[in-house]
Amino acid sequence: MNARVTRCLAAAAVTATALATLAACGDADPAPAAGGTVTVNGVQIKKDPALHAMLPDDIKKAGKVRVATDVPYPPFEMFVKEGETALTGLDYDLGQALGAKLGVAFAFTPQKFDGIVPAIQAGKFDVAMSAITDNKERQQVVDFVDYSQSGSGILVGNDNPAKIATLDDLCGKKVAVQTATNQLDLLKAHQAKCAGAGKGAMEIQTFPKDSDAQLALRSGKVVAQVLTKPAAGWVAKTADEGKAFDLVEDPAAPGGYNASPNGIAVSKQQPDLTEAIQKALQALIDDGTVTKIYSKYGVASIAVEEATRNAAVD
Repeated sequence: MNARVTRCLAAAAVTATALATLAACGDADPAPAAGGTVTVNGVQIKKDPALHAMLPDDIKKAGKVRVATDVPYPPFEMFVKEGETALTGLDYDLGQALGAKLGVAFAFTPQKFDGIVPAIQAGKFDVAMSAITDNKERQQVVDFVDYSQSGSGILVGNDNPAKIATLDDLCGKKVAVQTATNQLDLLKAHQAKCAGAGKGAMEIQTFPKDSDAQLALRSGKVVAQVLTKPAAGWVAKTADEGKAFDLVEDPAAPGGYNASPNGIAVSKQQPDLTEAIQKALQALIDDGTVTKIYSKYGVASIAVEEATRNAAVD
């Protein structure tokens, strides 16, 4: 399934309760064009003059980096309030932190997902932050600074009554999943491992929307739902103020099952910008800011420990 389809399906995981919490999420102040101290998630971030000096002259002159993003795609990008334009989300907060470190504003503009890379190529944007999967095909036209690993995750009821710890624990049990997704393919492929272990096959129940699968989980018709890990983490954190579901954290798959890198896409015409963003991201990883941002959205485990470039190998 292509990345755009995956993004749309995962967005459906946001419950009405989660949507109601969005107004509380937009606490990142825009980075001032001239630099200075910016507070993101309670962390004060100061401009690093050395990193600012690495920026291309046109970026320094403009005082901003033009960022394309496809909204909504929780928890990466969301509107603070439906019907208004103010943004929030993991990517938005991370962008404000990067901007503060670099001493420029990261100015986000909504753009349809399938038009993001062409818009960067055309020079309309400098970068894109939109949970974009880094792959070899896209690397032909943009460069990536990779900031997370994300795959499939397991959502369970509050306090995990079935004590699910790994994908193997779903063998012989009833599991919910959205139809026509990578997560359904993952479960089908895992059936052979269940049989080989003598644990019995999973009873896979498919639903048209993630929210329907969550209703089945709430009612006890299934012991777990498999969906993208970022969406699972966000739902666990926000549904019924965090009291409805839990996210399973498998130490063997911190970013989720079949995880792939997500990257900040940067124009190939701006290699200095790519390097500056990579170094700024590493600084935010090293000082703990990245962990605090990701934790806010319930997905601390998908963060990377090193800011790599074009990490995808296939």
